[in-house]
Amino acid sequence: MFTGLIEEVGSVIGMRETERGRHLEIIAPSIASRIRSGDSVSVNGCCLTVVGHRGEQLTFDLLQETLDCTNLKALRQASRVNLERALAADGTLGGHFVQGHVDCTARILTLEQKDTDLRLEIELPSRFAHYIASKGAIAVNGISLTVAEVSGDRFVVWIIPHTKTHTNLDTALPDDLVNLEFDLIAKYLERMLDRHVARS
Repeated sequence: MFTGLIEEVGSVIGMRETERGRHLEIIAPSIASRIRSGDSVSVNGCCLTVVGHRGEQLTFDLLQETLDCTNLKALRQASRVNLERALAADGTLGGHFVQGHVDCTARILTLEQKDTDLRLEIELPSRFAHYIASKGAIAVNGISLTVAEVSGDRFVVWIIPHTKTHTNLDTALPDDLVNLEFDLIAKYLERMLDRHVARS
């Protein structure tokens, strides 16, 4: 479990093919000293297990399913990735509950600077549209954000300067793919309502 508060923006130093997917190597100077092999780390909002740890370098195995469902397949050397360690039992929940299970990828439609803030408009795949609500929570590349607007096939979030500077949204461009994870509470409510309707 994560909170959606990014601790560090790491840099990809290697990505190589394996029999089951890919091997991902990241440099993470800030958090690497507090991580051990076997720990869970959110990489662009995707929960991955550290399979190798040497100095400032973290290594992860990416299964084909992960590559198919996330924007990690588009990573190249020097790509910047959002990183967050798993939430400790006595940790502070500053964002919202983020599982690290990416629901889908979606394109950035527009990026507009408005005074000091950034208006980010993202496409909304129809099969997930019922999970999103104005003022609700969503994780974009692992970042806990508040939905400002929802309109048909798109939604809007606002990015404050601190978030822009301390995440990989600092280099985002229109048409970039971002990982989306919709609110866990909405998914449980859907499941409970489905069971209630089925019994009626």
